[in-house]
Amino acid sequence: MASPSARGQRRTAALLLTPFLGLFAAVTLAPLFYAAWLSLFTTRTSGLGFGGTENVFTGWGNYARALSDEAFRDGFLVIAAYCAIYIPVMIGGSLVLALLLDSGLAKARSFFQLALFLPHAVPGLIAALIWVYLYTPGLSPVIDLLESGGIDINFLSVDNAVFSAANIAVWEWTGYNMVIFYAALQAVPRETLEAAKIDGAGAVRTALSIKVPMIYPAVALAVLFTVIGSIQLFTEPKVIYNASSAIGSSWTPNMYVQTAAFQNNDFGLAAAASLLIALFAAVLSFAVTRISRRGSKP
Repeated sequence: MASPSARGQRRTAALLLTPFLGLFAAVTLAPLFYAAWLSLFTTRTSGLGFGGTENVFTGWGNYARALSDEAFRDGFLVIAAYCAIYIPVMIGGSLVLALLLDSGLAKARSFFQLALFLPHAVPGLIAALIWVYLYTPGLSPVIDLLESGGIDINFLSVDNAVFSAANIAVWEWTGYNMVIFYAALQAVPRETLEAAKIDGAGAVRTALSIKVPMIYPAVALAVLFTVIGSIQLFTEPKVIYNASSAIGSSWTPNMYVQTAAFQNNDFGLAAAASLLIALFAAVLSFAVTRISRRGSKP
């Protein structure tokens, strides 16, 4: 039988957790269950549209429609190409910048931290509009400058659309992750760095053999969050969509869901596709976490 003090601790814990659990149920579980319920139905019309509409139970039909739709599957190929460009460049760049700021050669650290973090303070929609201006032929001073040097490039073409979207994300998130890595580097024991210096390790050797391994958990966490965010890619291509014929209305999985729900009014298909995206993100997150744990073992 639990003692009075133990029961009191349980009541206190329950009291403190109740607001969180209430919000979690209201904004996460309830929409999730509603989407699952919605995905089992489809809307059909009768009488050439004059007989009204009715919701018909289809079971797994909407899931089969989404998985058999080439546009939905191609969206994941776009995400794969986007991740192959975005994650190594952004994580690698953030790590290098953090190591440079943490080195003894860096001057004006506070200024460079603020300057590199500023792009993240710009809302994604505003950032995408700025980059659309820089990508649009006839408007962009960057394209004019490149053409004056004999370089003819269309950033909004089919071949460059993924690169252009990844470039916006790299610009926006490199400074943010650099701050996280730099904060993790400040926790590396100075005694360890001094010992490496006494043993003759140079700056590069110290960075690669001591600093990077010791902040590996922070890097792995950043990779995990970046993978999850990449799967939800929407804002940047949605804005570029209006200026580029290379980006269709279902270019990414999230754009596919938005098109199905608010252009085609097919909410059952949109709900099924949303849950498939969530399932894919969960599986990928689990895989990244397992790989990260293996990498952190000595």
